[in-house]
Amino acid sequence: QVQLVESGGGLVQPGGSLRLSCAASISIFRLYDMGWYRQAPGKQRELVASITSGGSTNYADSVKGRFTISRDNAKNTVYLQMNSLKPEDTAVYYCNAHHQWSGDYWGQGNQVTVSS
Repeated sequence: QVQLVESGGGLVQPGGSLRLSCAASISIFRLYDMGWYRQAPGKQRELVASITSGGSTNYADSVKGRFTISRDNAKNTVYLQMNSLKPEDTAVYYCNAHHQWSGDYWGQGNQVTVSS
């Protein structure tokens, strides 16, 4: 059974930083495309950032220049470094693992709150 375990969320002031981590129990982690999504109250879940198995990255316009996604295949872990956080970044953040043969797996969600 694939598990994605997220950590690193919490409360931060505007302008602050947080780093989210997602550890995956996937034996062929390096073959998966990984992503971070978020869902704010009353809104649909949206893609924040993604990184392919080959290392190509993609970001939502709202986080470009502030967030950085990375992966460590030796540790089966994907990260989301979030800088210059804004109140509108407040949401539950979800880790996603995708492979064309096995579909999608999701983490349990991790609350990020940006507030003074």
